[in-house]
Amino acid sequence: MTFLHILKSISLVIPTTLTLSALFGLSVLACTRVVYSGSDNTVITGRSMDWKEDIRSNLWVFPRGRDRNGLAGENSIEWKSKYGSVVVTGYDIGTADGMNEKGLVANLLYLAESDYGDTQGKPTLSMSLWAQYVLDNYATVAQAVEELKNEPFRVITSTLPNGSQAQLHLAISDSSGDSAIFEYIDGKLVIHHSKEYKVVTNSPIFEKQLALNQYWQSIGGLNFLPGTNRAADRFARAYFLLNSIPKQTVSNYISAVPEQKYQNQALASVLSVVRSVSVPLGITTPDQPNIASTVWRVVADQKNMTYYFDSATSPNVFWIDFSQLDFSPTASVKKLSLTDGTFYAGDATDNLVSETPFQFLPVE
Repeated sequence: MTFLHILKSISLVIPTTLTLSALFGLSVLACTRVVYSGSDNTVITGRSMDWKEDIRSNLWVFPRGRDRNGLAGENSIEWKSKYGSVVVTGYDIGTADGMNEKGLVANLLYLAESDYGDTQGKPTLSMSLWAQYVLDNYATVAQAVEELKNEPFRVITSTLPNGSQAQLHLAISDSSGDSAIFEYIDGKLVIHHSKEYKVVTNSPIFEKQLALNQYWQSIGGLNFLPGTNRAADRFARAYFLLNSIPKQTVSNYISAVPEQKYQNQALASVLSVVRSVSVPLGITTPDQPNIASTVWRVVADQKNMTYYFDSATSPNVFWIDFSQLDFSPTASVKKLSLTDGTFYAGDATDNLVSETPFQFLPVE
């Protein structure tokens, strides 16, 4: 195909793409999530958190055996956590991201089209606990899908401290590379479950993200990739880049990698993909004020059980080593403060301190 033909093809689809972005992107707070599967059973999940302001995130360690309440009224679901987890909060009122001790990762991303419907007489769960419920209760994606498809609860949304409505969908992945995306569309729970679903962003709904990406695959990423900060464009770029990075040791670069380990090369590759689809700090879109800058990134190594944090406001990456954590029911909740310009570099596990847990946001 000649470059002229490519341009003509693009001219036919871009108006549709931009129209979808206009329809679905006006209230989007953007994020991107990718799942990498490489050699030696390596599985790594990376995500960006894009937000229009300081989201006041902190990192917490929860031991197993904690009693939970859904905080959504008299019919709230209750449970005791089966697994310990490391999580990053939003505004310290809810779990936005995390990995549990079995290597299950949960990522919340904004989705403007979310419509949670009514409770249908089922137990209720505050949005602030949705990701935490999954981390507390499941070791694999298959387990989560099998139980959650029967809807043991209904998610109830609420207003965030900045006045925005919590309109979110949930992506999960496990150490086998399995993946699922949970969305509430027109009041119904929709689950997309497949190892092929390695990339997810925001609007439009996941089904339409897949359809738009089919077009960009036909163009080919080496010929042309969409470059805006809109969710559909970030999906296409992340999909191409994730499938282009090496899945085994690269001799040209391994000598520069710490300890010359493939594990560290793979982590660097995934982080480079997430950074490449991030929105530089401070960039805004005048006619779409809610398309936001990336404020932090997370990369979860689900084989080697290490959780990496990369702040957009700090030049350093730090990590938490699960092998050094105590998840027993008698262990204390621990916190790593990330607010007010606090920063770390390298292994920050020893910087965790015992702390009274934050309060999840109830539905009022």
